[in-house]
Amino acid sequence: MGPLKLVLFDVDGTLIDSQHAIVAAMEAAADEADLPTPTRADTLSIVGLSLAEGVKRLFGTYGDDDQARMVQAYKNAYTTGRQSDGTPPFFEGARAAMEALHARDEVLLGTATGMSRRGMRRIIDSHGLEGLFATTQTADDQPSKPDPAMVNAALSDTGVAPGDAVFVGDTTYDIQAGRAAGVFTIGVGWGYHAARDLERAGADAVIDSFSDLIPTIDRLWSDV
Repeated sequence: MGPLKLVLFDVDGTLIDSQHAIVAAMEAAADEADLPTPTRADTLSIVGLSLAEGVKRLFGTYGDDDQARMVQAYKNAYTTGRQSDGTPPFFEGARAAMEALHARDEVLLGTATGMSRRGMRRIIDSHGLEGLFATTQTADDQPSKPDPAMVNAALSDTGVAPGDAVFVGDTTYDIQAGRAAGVFTIGVGWGYHAARDLERAGADAVIDSFSDLIPTIDRLWSDV
């Protein structure tokens, strides 16, 4: 067997379809915090950042206390929505692709997400993913993407060299973080940032469905 490989995934917008839940929670949070409601486009534009960083970008003209209230209000609203609507679903083909990769002896899987560790734990528990990921990096552990800290920490956790790793994500923040860490990057065309923006950010490839993921990963690794 050759060297260990790592496939690192963003979560919101890449693995799970959380668009409705995120927008609804942000609208409810703004109302609770008595702040102007951001547009749907503005809310989706900050997906991929940590919650604190996203709120700062949406409500940067407000004070720290308002931002802290907004963060907590969002967490409350998202939890309430999850309790009533359930955990957001996987995108079609996501689970099958992850399980196929996990079945390879040389491949480790991981996540690098702007959600909290508690939120990541809920995803693992709700979807029965225990044991699938060798490393899970969250906004509670590392600076927000596009800082490469999450990717670097995942590499350190698994002992995988940057050239043997791929980061799969739907935002330019994911692509920028992966490039800064020296790993291959794959953008997905079904998430929160347009495919053309992922290409401009320097993604090594952009795919349109999960059926394209494994062939694309194999191609990138075979070119090394």
